[in-house]
Amino acid sequence: MSEHDEHTSFIKTPKQLVIVVLLAFLVPILGIVMLVQFVTDHRTADPSALTPQAVAERLQPVGHVVFAGTPEAAAEGAAPAAPAPTEVAKAGPPDGKKIYEGTCIACHGTGAAGAPKFGNKADWAPRIALGMKTLLDVALHGKGAMPPKGGNPALSEADIRAAIEYMVSHSK
Repeated sequence: MSEHDEHTSFIKTPKQLVIVVLLAFLVPILGIVMLVQFVTDHRTADPSALTPQAVAERLQPVGHVVFAGTPEAAAEGAAPAAPAPTEVAKAGPPDGKKIYEGTCIACHGTGAAGAPKFGNKADWAPRIALGMKTLLDVALHGKGAMPPKGGNPALSEADIRAAIEYMVSHSK
């Protein structure tokens, strides 16, 4: 075999070279044009899909939250709930039991996050020894895992005091 036979090309004439060069440019351009036509083909798209009403319908939330005891809940047939802590706090003199049951029970009922458990004398004794002023200050401003006002900013200082007095009276 000669060296010339090892390096042969399928392009043997200038005419074949011109055809290959033209196809090397035209085939990708033709492919791009066909892809653009396919993507922008308006025959397959629904013309009403971009109307403001159709867009608004597609963007609707999957669901919504309704709190029991609200007018929305009543309209949906939900059972009425106990009064919200904000309602309890505004109705006459503070009722420590209702405030405890509406806000404080979440942590003090179970002892969550180290909260002194309702009625547990051992949990409450060191705190009671600090005095009502310290208990009220901690409840109003929060400490550790306890948020200010037990997480209910609608409660007044009198409401907080009533709830503390209720919990302390059952923990002595």
